[in-house]
Amino acid sequence: MTNHIMPGVTDPGPKAFRDGTHRSVAPEQTIARVAPHLREMGITRVANVTGLDVIGIPVVMACRPNARSLAVTQGKGLTLAAAKASALMESIEAYHAERLLRPLLLASAHEMRRARRAVDVDQLARTQPVVDKHMPFLWIEGHDLLQDEPVWVPFEAVHIDSTLRGRVNAGVFCCSTNGLASGNHLLEALSHALSEVVERDSTTLFGLLSDERRRRTRVDPDTVDDAACREVLGRFAEAGVAVGVWETTTDVGMPSYFCQIVERDDDRMRSLHASAGMGCHATRGVALLRALTEAAQTRVTVIAGARDDVLRHEYDRHRAPDAIRDARRTIEEERPERPFGAAAEHRGETFEDDVRWMLRRLTRAGVERVVALDLTDDRLGIPVVKVVVPGLEGIHSFPGYVHGARARASMEQPS
Repeated sequence: MTNHIMPGVTDPGPKAFRDGTHRSVAPEQTIARVAPHLREMGITRVANVTGLDVIGIPVVMACRPNARSLAVTQGKGLTLAAAKASALMESIEAYHAERLLRPLLLASAHEMRRARRAVDVDQLARTQPVVDKHMPFLWIEGHDLLQDEPVWVPFEAVHIDSTLRGRVNAGVFCCSTNGLASGNHLLEALSHALSEVVERDSTTLFGLLSDERRRRTRVDPDTVDDAACREVLGRFAEAGVAVGVWETTTDVGMPSYFCQIVERDDDRMRSLHASAGMGCHATRGVALLRALTEAAQTRVTVIAGARDDVLRHEYDRHRAPDAIRDARRTIEEERPERPFGAAAEHRGETFEDDVRWMLRRLTRAGVERVVALDLTDDRLGIPVVKVVVPGLEGIHSFPGYVHGARARASMEQPS
């Protein structure tokens, strides 16, 4: 690996904001930076929807009506400004991943293996059990952060333009936002992208655990010593919301958590579904806070009813009385055993420190390639990156998702 993580990036990305998350500037500065470009990207409305629920954790939604993927994105945070910046940046990164103006190659995996450096398609998150190595589809070039070399990946695994058909969206690889992130600095965006792909891998593997193995990962809330997390846990308690937290950290060793919330008592006049959130970060306090606040965000999102991908059957499934009772029973009856401090962590002074630590963890877990694509539009100047990590599991809820080698190995482990 060279001295620079990505070609042309020499600034290590110092952290200047650490209140609940790590950023290179405060949320207010992020909002000011992107505000002049919102019209060009089609963002027409930013709405504070916090008051639709009683929890009080700030949640904001951003609307982009002519989106080629989701038209509504959400953001959360300890403050309204943090939530607004979060929602805007999620919408902005989606805009970039819908419009990739760069060279593509049309070739089969067999042809690419002979003529170019390309990822092993069998290691990618996909919807087909077997990839036809002689079927042509589009490829795009990225940069392997571990081998420090250019490498090609299937275009379908990078873009999120759902209006495209044919060989662009061949229906082979998961076309999703997993590993897509933006930031005030390219390494800031890269650190968030890496955290997300590890989070999705951790969550998928967690869902395959036996009841006994899952029970042993339940975190004792009394051992949580992070001030921001304790504040959010207090808000849940004041709102009459029961909380369960499980540590989902895998052999990668990056702190990861799954959080579930549900009304502590039945209320027939106000039947709210159980909600979940996930989080991963080099620092365990930030990772847990992401899971906690995402659970609150998910609940507000369903209440608001504006999210494109929350369909009617999802409402029916989550609001089913049995599902609510099962979630409440799990939270109330499982005895938390795992101390919060059990998860190893890293507290880097710069985003370069964090990214290098993440890459070391991935390498020790057997990952051989980490491919990053700089999606930044020079006209806008907002850093956006997409990361593809062959070998890690993808989003388990993606339609038709096929479990990879890590998931199959997990299912074969004894209870």
